[in-house]
Amino acid sequence: MSTRSIKDLTKLEPKMASGHRLCAGCAEGIIARQVLMATDKPVAVANATGCFEVSTSIYPYTSWNVPWIHTAFGNGAATCAGLEAAYQSLKKQGKITDEMRFVSFAGDGATYDIGLQALSGAMERGHHMMHVCFNNEAYMNTGIQRSSATQFGASTTTSPAGSVIPGKGEYSKDMTMVMIAHDIPYVAQASPHNWRDLIGKAEKGFECGGPAFLNVISTCPRGWRTANDSAISMAQLAVQTCVWPLYEYENGKLTLTADSERIAVGKQEKKPLMDWFSAQGRYKHLTKDKYIPLVQTLQERLDAKWERLLKLSKL
Repeated sequence: MSTRSIKDLTKLEPKMASGHRLCAGCAEGIIARQVLMATDKPVAVANATGCFEVSTSIYPYTSWNVPWIHTAFGNGAATCAGLEAAYQSLKKQGKITDEMRFVSFAGDGATYDIGLQALSGAMERGHHMMHVCFNNEAYMNTGIQRSSATQFGASTTTSPAGSVIPGKGEYSKDMTMVMIAHDIPYVAQASPHNWRDLIGKAEKGFECGGPAFLNVISTCPRGWRTANDSAISMAQLAVQTCVWPLYEYENGKLTLTADSERIAVGKQEKKPLMDWFSAQGRYKHLTKDKYIPLVQTLQERLDAKWERLLKLSKL
C-alpha cells in the first residue's frame, strides 16, 4: 500500500496528460495515471495496440510526456524487454547513468491471448520491467469480441446470449496465477477504486529488481453496458463480490490486500455474484428465472475459488 498522500501525488508532473480520446467512463486512463505516479525515476513506456494506444496517440497529437513506443498487438512485452535490454547495455558502456524504469501497457487480448508468448518470454528471461494488463475482459477496441479473460456467461459479439448459448460458454483464464507460476519477484491484482493499494503495488513492481506483472480490472462502459459514471463503483463491486480479489505475490508469498483482506477476516461484506450480474447489460440475460440454476453453479464455483485463495494466503 502506498504511503504517499493525495496532496503529494497531485504535485507530481503528469507523465500522461489529459485530453486523450478514451471513451467516457473508461478506467484505462485512471489506471495508467496511478501506475505512473508510482515512480519518481525516468520511465519508458511500451504500448501494445489497443484502445489505450489508439486513444492516447492519434496523429498528430499525443498524451505522453515520457518516452513511449507503440508496438504491435502481440509483442508489447517483447518491445519493453528490448528497451530494457538496450538500457542495460548502454549503462554498462557508461553512456547512461540514470536509473530508469520500464513498463508495458496492454489490454487482456494482448496479454492473455495474442501477447502471451512474448509476455511469458520476457518474464522468464528476467527483464527488469513491469507489464500492466488493463483487464476489460474482451477485445473492446475491435468490436467487443470474447477473449480468454471474458467471464462465463458474458454476452459479446462473438458469444452473443440468445436461445442457443447463455453468452460465453467457457471460464476465464486465471492469468495472474499463470504469472505466479513463472516464479517472478512480483505479481499482483489491483483495482482503480483503491488508488492507494494500486499505486503501492505499482511501486513494488517498479522496484522489485526484476520482472513484475500487474493485472488490473478495467471497466468498459461500452462493452459491459454500464453507465459512463460507474467506472470506479463497478471496479469496487468486482472486488466486493470476489470476482476480482485483491492480492499480491511477493518473493514466493501470496497475501490478500485492502478490501479482500477485510472480507477474508469478516470486516467487510462479501456481496453475492448476482449483484455483479445485475449491474451490467452484458449479463442481463442471467437475471432471468431460467438461469437461476446456472447462477447458483457459478456462485459455488466462485466461492470455491475464493476458498482456495484463502488457503494460499493462509487466512
